[in-house]
Amino acid sequence: MSQTQPRVQTRIDPLDPDRARALQATLGDAPSIRMGDPIPPFAHHIYFWDPQPPQDLGRDGHPATGQFIPDTGLPRRMWAAGKLVFHTPLLAGIRAEKTTTVEGVTRKDGRSGPLAFVRVRHDIRQRQSLALTEWQELVYREDRPKADAPPPPRAATDEDMAVPVSFDSTMLFRYSALTFNGHRIHYDETYARQVEGYDGLVVHGPLLAHLLMGLAQHKLGALTTFSYRATAPLMHHEPAFLCWKDGRAWVRGPDGRQCMAAEAS
Repeated sequence: MSQTQPRVQTRIDPLDPDRARALQATLGDAPSIRMGDPIPPFAHHIYFWDPQPPQDLGRDGHPATGQFIPDTGLPRRMWAAGKLVFHTPLLAGIRAEKTTTVEGVTRKDGRSGPLAFVRVRHDIRQRQSLALTEWQELVYREDRPKADAPPPPRAATDEDMAVPVSFDSTMLFRYSALTFNGHRIHYDETYARQVEGYDGLVVHGPLLAHLLMGLAQHKLGALTTFSYRATAPLMHHEPAFLCWKDGRAWVRGPDGRQCMAAEAS
């Protein structure tokens, strides 16, 4: 079942270069972005914050559903997939406007239980021109998946390039702070384990997508499109590989599972 949600929200941000430099430092790069420089292809996620007071947050630390995001009646939120179309680079220190539209909600019954998919579109303009179009697919599910949930897919091993990456609780906390992401699975290990059933802190899906976009940009130059899908969670204590071959990128976990798959052009 699918339903359209005519919900639109607009936010303005000056794209402060200091915040972009803080992101570079968080990811282990030398801070170098200055006024007027292009920001990395996924760095817009550290802007356009939606600050809400504590009484308007859900149990997981995100803004409660039923406000802008429709209430699906399912408590667990995950970022399932996304697609970006790059029209022109976003520039640090130049005022930008983001218009967000909830395009629809689709409900399904999966092997792990009932699911609700919320599709959101963002259009970001700078200097009166469309710079970026992004679609996000958020998935909501029950507290605990069914025992017969399918195993995660296996990652390919035929890559042309594999870059080792590792994470820790400090990096995840700093990335949460930069993106104003209050989801407790990224910094509250007790909550992540006891309430949502994970084996540690969960590495942000957008952070993995950001790193894969950086790899794609290194191989292709300026990106035109990038699409990705999260296929299994990666914990903060797990090393992983960012892999690339022929326009495809993926994250391979330490046990060989595929955590994210992407395509770039």
